[in-house]
Amino acid sequence: MLLNLPNLLTLSRIVVIPAIIALMFFDGNVFRWVAFSLYATACVTDFFDGYAARQMGQVSRLGRFLDPIADKLLVASIILMLAANGDLQGLDVLPGLIILIREITVSGLREFLAELRVGVPVSGLAKWKTTIQMLALGFLLVGEASPQAVPSEMIGLVLIWLAAALTLVTGFDYLRAGMRHLIQDSPAE
Repeated sequence: MLLNLPNLLTLSRIVVIPAIIALMFFDGNVFRWVAFSLYATACVTDFFDGYAARQMGQVSRLGRFLDPIADKLLVASIILMLAANGDLQGLDVLPGLIILIREITVSGLREFLAELRVGVPVSGLAKWKTTIQMLALGFLLVGEASPQAVPSEMIGLVLIWLAAALTLVTGFDYLRAGMRHLIQDSPAE
């Protein structure tokens, strides 16, 4: 079935992106908290779409295609908007850039390797990177709207730098895993 529950959860992550980004254009704590709430819901669906697909026996090609795209669209959109509205500025734009470069590079590598019918499994460290990245973006989304006792901006910046460091490590791991396939000469035609 094309639109089963797992696929609907994945699609909901894509559909909510414009709403999150639109809310980021407005000043005020309410807008930040609503944007964060939508983002947090999207992050939860990232876990549950795959879990539901496996538990319900509804793993599909559409789901395997959409899931990584939904993740990358969500992360890239928020990083770009955080930079555009000044929540990431100066050197703090660098971890966002590192994350975007790695995501695009790994996506390209996976696409290339898929043509060769070579799979690259997600590593445990990459899952940690994703979790820290999600937390970082959540704290940065809340930003100055957080209670004074919770320095969301500082926590978000520390976490995004940590996510960027893990991004470099996991990106290198994926590149190393695919390198032997990348450097092989193509067969003569």
